[in-house]
Amino acid sequence: MLGLFAIAALMACAPGLRASQLDLPAEATEGLRLLYGGQPDQALPLFQKIEQEQPESPLGYLLEAEARWWTIYCEACEIRWGFVDAWKAPDAAAGDAYLALAEKATQLAETAIAKNDTAEMELYAGMGYLLQARILGLRQERRATARAGVAGRDHFLRCLSLDPQMADAYTGLGLYNYYVDTLSAMARVLRFFMGVPGGDKRVGIQQLRTAMEQGELTSVEARFYLAKNLRTYDFQYAQAADVLAPLVRKYPGNPVFLLLMGNLEAELAQNESAAAYFHSAEQIAATGGVCSERVSELARQFLGTISAQAGH
Repeated sequence: MLGLFAIAALMACAPGLRASQLDLPAEATEGLRLLYGGQPDQALPLFQKIEQEQPESPLGYLLEAEARWWTIYCEACEIRWGFVDAWKAPDAAAGDAYLALAEKATQLAETAIAKNDTAEMELYAGMGYLLQARILGLRQERRATARAGVAGRDHFLRCLSLDPQMADAYTGLGLYNYYVDTLSAMARVLRFFMGVPGGDKRVGIQQLRTAMEQGELTSVEARFYLAKNLRTYDFQYAQAADVLAPLVRKYPGNPVFLLLMGNLEAELAQNESAAAYFHSAEQIAATGGVCSERVSELARQFLGTISAQAGH
């Protein structure tokens, strides 16, 4: 298992990276555009077409899991301590179906690696474990989350050792470094006894910035999670808003992005701007888009808080 020295060595060349070409099928590119535009239901058939045409490739299953994740995430969102996020486990059936897709993608990638180790398959295996860690984390399955995180980290490091230009691998490494360095005291004890490698939040932030600027598959993920983490763990609301802003401009129909930006503007006491974002999210929800009821409810809660503050 490579350590932090290896991560630092890899990061030394990160600023000059040019993303490797994954030769993604047209369905993948168009599906991602629809997905991040707030239309996961329209993206799903495109990702399933990849599965049908390339049943031994992990890519289609990874992308379908990604599409299902955003619906799960949105429906699990609630407001706690003033922050909108998915704080608890989602619907069990939806979570199980998502987890099965992530596990299948991981298995296919690892089978391919056993036959012919390539940076692309190492990337896909790492992504599969990363997708698993998301749902396991929401379910509070700490040991399983840690195992998935470590396995994903190993694959991402191997990916970069084979192809240092594979910028998408930095999304997984960045999230690993960030989260491990922000663990609670109890989680740190668990990390010690499980032998989980340490992390460095500053390196993680740098890695996520590399991924969001140069990644082909995970640039949106890297940008969204960096913005959310800067808000939740570092309370850097202005910096988080700067990171998130390009997503809101590029995907104005995604209510999840609008809710987070409104949340950040509210924390910055920019109530007029925050209210505009929440109204936009509510209008999108009125068209019957993704998790419309949840978005409407959250937007109304935020708007009620802003109204109450204005009344004092």
